[in-house]
Amino acid sequence: MEQRSPLLPALGFIAPVQLFVGVIIFIPALYVFWLSLTESSFGQAPVFVGLANYARVLADPYFWKALVNTVIVVLIVVHVELLLGLGMALLFASGVPFRPLLLAAVLAPYAVSEVSAVVMWRFLFDPEVGFATQALTALGLPPLEWAVVPWQGLLLVSLLSIWLHLPFTFVILYAARLAIPGELYEAAQMDGASGFARFRRVTLPLLVPAMLIAMLFRYIFAFRLFSEVWLLTGGGPARQTEVLAVYLYLEAFRYNAFGDAAATGWLLVVASLVLALWYLRRLYKEMFATYAP
Repeated sequence: MEQRSPLLPALGFIAPVQLFVGVIIFIPALYVFWLSLTESSFGQAPVFVGLANYARVLADPYFWKALVNTVIVVLIVVHVELLLGLGMALLFASGVPFRPLLLAAVLAPYAVSEVSAVVMWRFLFDPEVGFATQALTALGLPPLEWAVVPWQGLLLVSLLSIWLHLPFTFVILYAARLAIPGELYEAAQMDGASGFARFRRVTLPLLVPAMLIAMLFRYIFAFRLFSEVWLLTGGGPARQTEVLAVYLYLEAFRYNAFGDAAATGWLLVVASLVLALWYLRRLYKEMFATYAP
């Protein structure tokens, strides 16, 4: 009796998924790339201009300012989140009293909409009547002039983003920590390993894949940072706190330069991939160590 190849049924199962991914990801991405090669606006038919949009965007000093601001915020947010998430995951895994209540408190920021969070933080850090401003003054510290001083505006954006998205990193690392078998710690303790040695020899190596995944996702999410900056500073003062997503929004919807906005979008993708390249490479080796060169 002739045996049927398993390839055809497998293709039948995965074809709808591949088609779905192609429709919602690759086709829009290809359309945006084509748009980046044209000059177009409202009521204007696209005109092919080659790489002129990329040259114009790369010659714009506001683009480079937005890129530097984005890289600074992303590096601060991702690495501080990782350290805080790792510390909290180890603390919860070691056993803390009232764990369900504390878990709810830690996860609460993820349930708050970004708009509500920004409004709340604007009120807290209001230079005149904000509770956080009054607390800083009581401690003898100067208030954050986030609406006037650009680096203080970026600092507040970073703190807000960390507060909003820390639960994401925490949940990944906490789940990975709980998945580590307790027998490994018992064996290490019987061998006389100290608490730090158990962390360095057992916990940290087994958490590396989860840490890489968390950092990779946070790099992607943080590079798309928009609402925190737009609602908090609006990119000001004098466009000094703009990030790439805000720059793209202004090009597309304030200046109606769709070609420049599309080129900015692709440059944003390239910049995020370059910044996350080391993590992608490390993640590839962790997951496919046998075949990686």
